[in-house]
Amino acid sequence: MKHIHIIGIGGTFMGGLAAIAKEAGYTVSGCDAKMYPPMSTQLEALGIDVHEGFDAAQLKQYPADMYVIGNVAKRGMEVVETVLNKGLPYTSGPQWLAENVLRKYWVLAVAGTHGKTTTASMIAWILEYAGLAPGFLIGGVPENFGVSARLPGVPRQDPHSKSPFFVIEADEYDTAFFDKRSKFVHYRPRTAVLNNLEYDHADIFPDLAAIQTQFHHLVRTIPSDGLIAANGCGQNLQDTLAKGCWTPVETFGTPEGWQVGDVSDGGAFDVLFQGKKAGHIAWNLMGGHNRMNALAAIAAARHAGVDVQTACEALGAFESVKRRMETKGRVNGITVYDDFAHHPTAIAATVGGLRQRVGSARILAVLEPRSNTMKLGTMKTALPASLAEADQVFCYAGGVDWDVAAALAPLGNKLHVGSDFDAFVAEIAKNARSGDHILVMSNGGFGGIHGRMLAALQN
Repeated sequence: MKHIHIIGIGGTFMGGLAAIAKEAGYTVSGCDAKMYPPMSTQLEALGIDVHEGFDAAQLKQYPADMYVIGNVAKRGMEVVETVLNKGLPYTSGPQWLAENVLRKYWVLAVAGTHGKTTTASMIAWILEYAGLAPGFLIGGVPENFGVSARLPGVPRQDPHSKSPFFVIEADEYDTAFFDKRSKFVHYRPRTAVLNNLEYDHADIFPDLAAIQTQFHHLVRTIPSDGLIAANGCGQNLQDTLAKGCWTPVETFGTPEGWQVGDVSDGGAFDVLFQGKKAGHIAWNLMGGHNRMNALAAIAAARHAGVDVQTACEALGAFESVKRRMETKGRVNGITVYDDFAHHPTAIAATVGGLRQRVGSARILAVLEPRSNTMKLGTMKTALPASLAEADQVFCYAGGVDWDVAAALAPLGNKLHVGSDFDAFVAEIAKNARSGDHILVMSNGGFGGIHGRMLAALQN
């Protein structure tokens, strides 16, 4: 039994990798600065020992056969410098996963600026519903599974073999301090979803063209008998594929490919393929972005052998993902939601999806600009428009260096900005009234604001 020690185990990717390694029979330990749910609870449930901090002393406590280094680890960190100085064996998370797990399976990878977690969860659930028992590693916790990662299981129709399928969320963020390629170039998928492509990750990419280059590196790895399911509405993706593509492409969002047909008031909709009705999905997920995610998932699952009708039935039983419009509680007629949205496009889609569901009821949007791109202020000019459908906007300014009030001034009287956390929570509670929907958006723990908010509303 080999021992791996994961430096930066608290992230969704590395935490999922830890779960897979543990299931595969490895001894697993790790370290990180801060831990918060869902990863903290998942690792605790798995009995994985987590050391707090990046000091060198942990290397004596955890003498591993391999140190798997996440991209949170930087040169200058004591643990990193000691690994290098002592010549200890190390690798990146994506490379470890590719060499020890993915090479055995038919990989279905989901890439894109937005929707990766939800679409990957949909694909995994469709394959599960069809009895194919896929493995997966997803940057969130799909409600249908309750875990973010697992190895492939035993398919229903072939109890004497292991499932050949593995679904992975394919992130364009860089791999490690010693490997500046995007994570997804390691995965070698046979089926790839390209959901969309926008400028993001301003801390590592100088411009959109740099991201397109990485996406094209991914395209170069997909075999000619594979499939690319690509958003046909995005010019940035089309320009990327135009650089060279050796794999069949099915588009979604276009008449010649997969398309959304009639949509009912409750959110159910017809699925069209090449202009003809191919299926119908009855569900309660909100927003056009989720319908596009569903089309991508159906195309990918079909390539893996799942018929469209079965895929549509599966999506009717899809229960979304933790931190994707997750209801955290209701107090005095006020509903509090948690969502991972942190890019203006995702924020607009999330607020718009909630608006479709709640009609004229008030939406109080609560935003923490926490991602590296947001902290740099790169997207600040796009924020007011992304929040336009909310009735009140509360933006937490603690932790950013740019002038939040000035950037969001176009929102007028609906804007509230605060940097004192306790006062910020109190102001939201003071403004809320029965029938309101409080939508909290952050890619972090946001100081446990959901529990604090519910307590304040109760009082």
